[in-house]
Formats: sequence, structure tokens, C-alpha cells
Amino acid sequence: MFLATLVTVLTAVLAPSPAEAATPAAAPTGRVVIIGVPGLMWSDITRDGTPALWGLTSQGSAAGLSVRTTRVNTCPTDGWLTLSAGQRSRLPHGDCALPSAPILPGADSPTGAPPKGGAIAAGWPAIKTDNAGTNYHAQIGLLGDEVHRAGGRTMAVGPGAVFGAGDGGGRVDRYVESPDKVTAADWAGSTLAAVDVDDLFRAYIDAGVDPHGDQVPLSDDKRAAAAAAADRRVGQVVAGLPEGTGVLVAGLSDTGVNPHLRVAVAKGDGYGPGYMTSSATRQDGLVTLTDLTATTMKLLGLKQPKQAVGSAWKSQPSAKSAHDRIDTLMDEDVAAQAIRAVQTSFYWVLFATQLVLYGIAVIALRRLGGDRRSRARILGGTRVIALLGGAAPGASFLAGLLPWWRADHPTPVLICTVLGFAGLLTGVALAGPWRRSIVVPGLVITGVTALVLALDVMTGSSLQLNTLMGYTALVAGRFYGFGNQAFSLFAVAAILTAAWLAEYPLRKERKAIAVGVVAVIGAFTVAVDGLPAFGSDFGGVLAIVPAFAMLGLMVAGQRVSALKLALFFAAGVVIVLVISYVNAQSANPTHLGRFWQDLMDGDAWGIIVRKFNAMVNSLGYWAYTWALAAAVVFLFFVLARPTRWRVSLLQGAYEHSMTMRPAVICALTVGVIGTLVNDSGVVILSVALSLATPLMLAAGLRSLEIDLRNADTPRPAPSGSPAASTESPSAERR
Repeated sequence: MFLATLVTVLTAVLAPSPAEAATPAAAPTGRVVIIGVPGLMWSDITRDGTPALWGLTSQGSAAGLSVRTTRVNTCPTDGWLTLSAGQRSRLPHGDCALPSAPILPGADSPTGAPPKGGAIAAGWPAIKTDNAGTNYHAQIGLLGDEVHRAGGRTMAVGPGAVFGAGDGGGRVDRYVESPDKVTAADWAGSTLAAVDVDDLFRAYIDAGVDPHGDQVPLSDDKRAAAAAAADRRVGQVVAGLPEGTGVLVAGLSDTGVNPHLRVAVAKGDGYGPGYMTSSATRQDGLVTLTDLTATTMKLLGLKQPKQAVGSAWKSQPSAKSAHDRIDTLMDEDVAAQAIRAVQTSFYWVLFATQLVLYGIAVIALRRLGGDRRSRARILGGTRVIALLGGAAPGASFLAGLLPWWRADHPTPVLICTVLGFAGLLTGVALAGPWRRSIVVPGLVITGVTALVLALDVMTGSSLQLNTLMGYTALVAGRFYGFGNQAFSLFAVAAILTAAWLAEYPLRKERKAIAVGVVAVIGAFTVAVDGLPAFGSDFGGVLAIVPAFAMLGLMVAGQRVSALKLALFFAAGVVIVLVISYVNAQSANPTHLGRFWQDLMDGDAWGIIVRKFNAMVNSLGYWAYTWALAAAVVFLFFVLARPTRWRVSLLQGAYEHSMTMRPAVICALTVGVIGTLVNDSGVVILSVALSLATPLMLAAGLRSLEIDLRNADTPRPAPSGSPAASTESPSAERR
């Protein structure tokens, strides 16, 4: 009730007035030509083979283009429609094929007659209806409408271009079949011109497509010939343009079953030789397809409506030659392809590794009937393996420090790199006298993991991109800040770090200091995860706030009730809404700020439903989900009260560490809440367990080692006796 009242009041106070909403558009201040070359990659561009594209790259700004729309593979029509809406769009129920021919004057059309000399996109009403009903609610025709509303004129050259430049009715003011038929008057009279250069994609179609859409790979010679043909048409366009026209080149779509990064080039006012980025990616040399719409509006001097979610391309001047810049952008795609080949399987391997660790622990514990020296070796060796497993998730990010994807066999090199960093972390955890402690080796691993992830998102998120537990530009779910997997790892690492650091003041009966440690680390964690400049994570804050509050209560010795947990969750909602409101007032709001804008406009429910549906869909992997559910039940009921279930491993860890039980329960809590409020669903919980489980296992094994050693040590004489020991066994706990 409180949150509903808060949202209602804020909506009434902050929503724009009707007068503001009805402000007329300013007249266009520029002229833009968008050249769409579906399938074009940086490896296609050479000085001799594609001189026109090479020249544009030499004179303009360049980047890798993520073309992901609503499907894994983007077809040319999907790409053109995404330009039209400034939001991920699609051709409904369409195979990945070339766009349909437009409706010309004199032909029947359900949307009315095409303008004289113009055209209407085929099937436009059905396309609009379909995209309005998707989770993205794309407004097809947005770009054309904005140009027309400002008094400008649109021209489409080629069938696909009509889908990109068409207004809300699918109309363009001028239609020309191919670049060689466009006159100087056509170019001069068009505010926005879109040009469809489909030679490269057509070469794949001509090579043959099976019923499943798996296209026959082209030979290098045929692909080079198709790229050269496309380049000749690009050259015709550039040669006929009036002085001062902005030129945008986009690879628009994929050509086969494997997605790639495509070509993005901008030449014109503000786009000199160099690379490009955008506020949507915050990555050097990387932009998105939805950014193309925002860039077009910027060059035309039009205000970008909120329905267009991209950000204008920004030039990053560089002294590098065109050759060097193209090589760098080709390498960017190589990295994306390399990580795509192993990223999904990594989660299964990581999960299977955890099961192997369980098995090793069980076997080791069952063999404790031998001599004490053998038992000690078994416990110590299993503990090292457990710590290595706990270090692996953090090591997967550190692997991004090395260019492993450039190796002839990148997958084995990546595996060795991850294992190397995991071994290094484990070595540090066991290098000093702290190796005898129950919690410090695990604390070293969680502290380093949390610190590495925090520093990364605070300095540009370079380790998040193209890493095993991060994100890729091919999926295009996120380009900066914390992805769902990284959030889960960071949150659990921070919680375990805070809990185990609080161990020391608790042992000295200084609860206030212990709670203060939890509060400081919790505040830092929320800031790093939630602030738009860093993690920019909406759902993460909702999980972190109640989990840390719960940890603070448990450290203070207070009871945690369902009501308190609900209030803490409400506090998390308030915090993330405040962050979203402040971000919405900035010049370039992130998805946090856009959520606030949607909330004010009454459109936020659709986003919540989309996230919820994605979370529910993640439960569809039944074998994975049932295994994870069984693990959750085990952890909640067995870890909370190990003595009732006779789990001596956990019981020993709890007896030797005052914060082990709060640490594990709160880590599990952040994983469960994170699963419920994020679209990655069960993946978040599995990542949480991938860190917490092996480190908990390592602590339990160390507790058994201590008990084994103490069993060989005579009990100390009563206090005051001359034979009294000067050091109690409890010293091992620290």
C-alpha cells in the first residue's frame, strides 16, 4: 500500500503536462543517408577489394555493430524494422530472407494509395500489430513519422529501405529501385534517405537455403565478389550525395546461423577518423543497431522520443590507420565468437564440478577410518580442491586480462587460463599462516572476487564483456555494468566477505563493530551494484538490500522474521526507485532511468511482465531446475540446523565459526531473491551456489582437520593447575 501510494503521488507530480507532450517538432537541420548492407563484416573490407567502404572508414568513425533484435539470428527485414522503430523489431513469422517488394502507386493497398513517386511497405499493418504486441512494444514507423512531423521528406532506395524509412503508414515520399537510378534532385530533395545494398546477403540466398534456414557457407572468393559488388553500389551512393550529407553505413543483419558483429561507419559532422561508442554500450568500438535510429535523429537535429531506446554514436578520435582500426574491430568479433562457443557449456561444467566436489567430500569422509595421518591428507587435499572450485568463478573474469581468443585453439587456452588464475587465488589463500584458519582462506577468495568485480564495473566493465560469466555483444542483453551472473557472484562474494570479516570483532564480543562492518560493506555493495555509473543493476539492489539487512540482524544476534524480511525488501524497492528517478533526470538515462519514465507513463507493468516471463521460462530446463531445487531444499533445511540432520561437516564448521551459518544462509537468500526478480532465473542461483558451496565445504573440512588434531592432543588440565595448557584448541578457529 505504501509503495502504491508513493508511485501514485510521484506519477501525478512528475508526469509531463499535456502542453509539454504536444510540443511540435523542430524542422530538420541536416540531411542523412543510411546505407544498409545486410551481413557486412569488417573482414569483408579491404583496400583493394572494397575501396569505397575503405575510404569511408578512413575518413569516418568505425565500430563493431551488434545487430541482435528479437531472435538469435537477425534477418535483413528485422534490421530495417529495428531502424524504423528504434527498438528491437521483427518480421512476423518470417524466414530470414530478403524484404518483400514494396507497393507502388497504382496498386491496391490496405493502408491507402502510395504517394506519387513513393511506395508503401508490403504487409505493414500486420507488421505493426505484431511488433506492438511483443515484449518490446516496438512502434514501427517511428523514424519516418518523426521526419514527416518535422516537415522533412523520406526516400527509400531498394525494397528493404522502405521498411526502414517508412512512416506509421509504411509510406516513403520517394522510392527508387537501385542506387544507379537515383538523380541528384532525389538526393537533394530528401531529408532522410535509406539505401538497401543487398548483394552480400543475396549471395547467400542464391547459394541455397534449406527448410531450417541453415544457409550454405560461401567460399572466400564468392564472398569477396559479393562484397565488391556491394562496394560498387556504396560508391555510387557516396559519389552522388550533396556536400554536407551525413553518411551512416550499417551491417544491419546476419547472413547465417552464427551471429557476428557487423560493420558500423559514420561520416559527417562530428564523425572524423577514429572509433565509435555509445551510451548504450560504454565500450570502445562497439555500438548497437538501435543506436542507429538515435544517431540519425541527432544528425537531423530531431528530438529523440522515448520509444527509441538507443543512444547516438559518439566518435572517439584515433591516430591509428584504417588498416589498424579494421584489424582491431575484426579481433573484437573473433573474441565474441570464441566465447560464444564455450559460454553455455561453462555453466554446465561448473555445476558438474560442484557435484564432483560433493562426491569427493563424501568419499573422503567415508575413508576417515584409517590412520590419522592418512585422514589428515585426505581432508587437506579435498579442502584444496574445494578452494580451487570456489576460486574458479572469479578466475573466469580475470581470464579476460589475456587475449586467449587469439590462440590457434582458443578453448583449451581459455580453460588453462581460468585454471591458472584459480590456482593463483588458491595459492594466495593458503600461502600464509592464515591457512590454518576456518574462514580466512575463503575470505581471501571472496574478497578478491568481490574487489575484482567492483573495480571492473567502476572502470568501464572491460572484464565483463566476452567472458564466461559475463555477457557478449552477440546476445546484446547488456554491454556495461553487472549482468545477472556477475551480480550474483559479486553479491555472494560481498556477503561472505562481510560475514567472515565480522568474525573477529564478534569473537571479542564487539557486536556493534561487527554490525558496522556488515553495514559498510553492504552500503558499498549496493552502491557498486545499483548506481548507473557502475553496476547499473535494477534487480540486484532488490536482492542485496534484504540479504545484507538479514546478515546484520543475525550478526547482532537478533531474530529474523518474515515480516522483517518483507520490510527490508520494500526498502530495496524504495532505494532502486530513488536511483531510477535521479537517473531519469540525466541527459543520457540508462535502463534504470527509462524504467522510471515508463513508470510515470504507466508502461512499467509490461517490463515487469517481460522479466517475470523470462524468469519462469528459465525453469523450463527441468533436469537442471529439479537438481537446483533439491540443492536449495538441502541448503535451507540442512545448513540452517545441521545438528538435527546429523551433518557433522557443517556442525563442525558452525562450532568453529560464529558467522558461518549467517554467511551461508544470507548467501543463499540473495541467490533465491535474485532468481525471483531477474530474468535469468535459475542461472543466478546456480552462480550463487558455485561460489558459496565449495567455500563452505572447505571450511567444514578444515574444522574436521582441527578436530582431528585436537583429538590427539591431551585435554588441558583444570585452570590453575601447573599442567594447564597455555593455548586452547579454540585458537585454531581464528
